Amino acid sequence: MNLKSLGSTLVVILLSLLAVEAALRLADFRVLRQDVSERSLSYDYDAELGWIPVPNSEAVVTTARTIHARHNSLGLRDIEYRPDGRQIVLFLGDSFVWGVDAEANERFTDLLRERLPRLSIVNAGVSGYGTDQELIWLKRLWPTIKPAIVVLVFCTDNDRLDNGTNVRYGGYRKPYFETSADGTLIARGQPVPKSLKLLIRDEWLPRHLRLARLASFAYVELHAPQLFVPDPTDRLVGAIDDFIASNGARLLVALQHKDDQLISYLQQRRIPFVTLDGAQSYGAEHGAHFTPEGNRFVSQLLERFLGEQASQSSQAAGGRN
Repeated sequence: MNLKSLGSTLVVILLSLLAVEAALRLADFRVLRQDVSERSLSYDYDAELGWIPVPNSEAVVTTARTIHARHNSLGLRDIEYRPDGRQIVLFLGDSFVWGVDAEANERFTDLLRERLPRLSIVNAGVSGYGTDQELIWLKRLWPTIKPAIVVLVFCTDNDRLDNGTNVRYGGYRKPYFETSADGTLIARGQPVPKSLKLLIRDEWLPRHLRLARLASFAYVELHAPQLFVPDPTDRLVGAIDDFIASNGARLLVALQHKDDQLISYLQQRRIPFVTLDGAQSYGAEHGAHFTPEGNRFVSQLLERFLGEQASQSSQAAGGRN
């Protein structure tokens, strides 16, 4: 091939690539769009968890409404953690705990902090996490925060869906657990591949070229295709309970809505629980997160629930004396 033919071939290839790039931009496929959720705005890639909040990061997030979010030095959307001798109550959960559609001072954990000054309330919610990621996250936080009580806030709307797969929320890759024949949970999917949304945010080529996004999408899909496993939710809650008990603490559970299967399991294991049915929320199209009034309602339920548990613990301790 002479230089003239080579040049003509290169021009044809370049023009073809430009045409494909233009077509991809015009088509604007949803799967190739940059994400503007809290996960891409203020979260980073984590090989064990999939995504994790960036310490000391700030973001403005818009879903049903626009809110401002700031993470502390531990990566928690909360006030700075400073142990002061008070009993620590750590809230574990997803966007309902993290506070999508809620300013920090509107969330039920912040309202509880005002209502229960004798307790040190810690908000460890991470938007999008399933119970599987919450188990891993809790173990990572434990050496720094050693709570006396952990309140697992279970999102009935989607936690079972989260726990049964390795892909959620427009392509975000996550770890998952399989259940062995003897009932043991086995962590899978780690290291978690970097998701396309984070590649678009972090890498120059995918950020600027749709062709690079398409190539990255194809690579991620081939390298880590979506799969589904039998629902491990009950066993995950049991694993959280076992871990907490082994460290001398207590697990309490708050259910966004009633879940008969999980309630039966909690009763079998004698794990105290409360349901949050009746809390006002925004529309389902935005994730049905709590409104400010919903957060106040939840804080009142949890204040009563924590008080009842403290009273029962005192009575049990008195009975042993």
